[in-house]
Amino acid sequence: MVPVLIKDLLTSAPDQRAVTVCGWVRTVRDSKNLVFVQVNDGSCFANIQLTFDRSNPSANADASNIEESLKKLNTGASVRAQGILVPSPASGQAVEVTLEKLEVLGECPPEEYPLQKNKMSMEYLRDNAYLRARTNTFGAVFRVRNQMAFAVHSFFQERGFVYINAPEITCSDCEGAGEMFQVTTLSLEKIAELGVKAGAGGMKVEDAHKIVDYSKDFFGKKASLTVSGQLEAETLATALSRVYTFGPTFRAENSNTPRHLAEFWMIEPEMAFYDLDDDMDLQEDFVKYLLNWALTKCRADLEFFDKRIQPGLIAQLEHVVNSKFERITYTDAIKELEKHADKFEFKPYWGCDIATEHERYLTEQIFKKPVMVYNYPKEIKSFYMKQNDDGKTVKACDVLVPGIGELNGGSEREENYDKLLAEIKRRGMDESIYDWYLKLRKFGTVPHSGFGMGFERLIRYVTGMENIRDVIPYPRAPKLADF
Repeated sequence: MVPVLIKDLLTSAPDQRAVTVCGWVRTVRDSKNLVFVQVNDGSCFANIQLTFDRSNPSANADASNIEESLKKLNTGASVRAQGILVPSPASGQAVEVTLEKLEVLGECPPEEYPLQKNKMSMEYLRDNAYLRARTNTFGAVFRVRNQMAFAVHSFFQERGFVYINAPEITCSDCEGAGEMFQVTTLSLEKIAELGVKAGAGGMKVEDAHKIVDYSKDFFGKKASLTVSGQLEAETLATALSRVYTFGPTFRAENSNTPRHLAEFWMIEPEMAFYDLDDDMDLQEDFVKYLLNWALTKCRADLEFFDKRIQPGLIAQLEHVVNSKFERITYTDAIKELEKHADKFEFKPYWGCDIATEHERYLTEQIFKKPVMVYNYPKEIKSFYMKQNDDGKTVKACDVLVPGIGELNGGSEREENYDKLLAEIKRRGMDESIYDWYLKLRKFGTVPHSGFGMGFERLIRYVTGMENIRDVIPYPRAPKLADF
């Protein structure tokens, strides 16, 4: 008999029907004649209770089988249970299963099982990532992650966007930061030898890559893992009008903070014929849609996070959904922050990159709601952003929300060939790498815009989890590439 998911059983009528339940044991309570086994299969936050009454077993119960199986039960063991779905007298649950047969599929020795209550810190669970989804916290995290992924696709599909897959291997650096993982089939030992020889010959070791012959590499040139699918998405937006990517991206930033990952997922829509105002409207709609989806579809899990992880989480999410986002220029935002300069570790000034403490102050103290800051100084933004007529700022926007600061950001892209080429030259970038990107501006160029949202940042915000490494199944960070 195919097992019924526990989430479906818990919403079923106690109609005395025979059911099969499979899952992992959370607790076993044996009180002489009555035995209670809590089982969870990960389909929902709640467990289902299996019961066995030794003094009054059901007519079809295989008592000897059940007793033998109970001897093998411990927290973490996997079971297949058959029984009758009946009303539950216990508070907090409508149904339970009266056992007729119980099979232990996989025993779990308690003296070896890593998931012990006395050592379940987040750091410990991170070191045992292969099991942490069995805990209440991480089961809830990954169910929310699943729903949010579905919500992303639903939002864009409802609005006529085409889902595309950007390449994970690229020769261009979208953000210009240079923090990329290199992909090569060349011998690393020989490259190291070149570095040593270069150093002995007076060349700086960090410049040794200049004498590597990439024509002999797999792709014939230097290639890396992508930090963004945006540039490639722009090519399809100029043919399909509205597209979005949603996939893994990589950054070799040697940062060990709760906000950084080396491998993360990005949501990146690109829209032809959209200006910055259109882009900002879409971003606001997107954030509200996702948070409302979480509040509606993930209520039980959010209630857990509200109670155990971040008190007030649900109220915060509801506040964002029900707020009209404030829109303010970067220049005016800096003026507001300068009035409260004594509140900050990093003093705000025109031209600075707004720090997290500034973002949170804007949303939590000054405006007390989400804020969209736009028209940033061009020197702190990427080369592809469209410049304003003042020659100092670009048409970029960041969406800031209470509790975390920046959640997503985007811009109107520069559609003029000459202006984009001039900016690439001004920044000393390799024109040959961006030749195809420039040519988009030669053949039927159009105004277009887009934005990006880090998926893990979204999940961190929706769940209230403190560390971004705890909202992805297997975090990749400096010195962390296994379970």
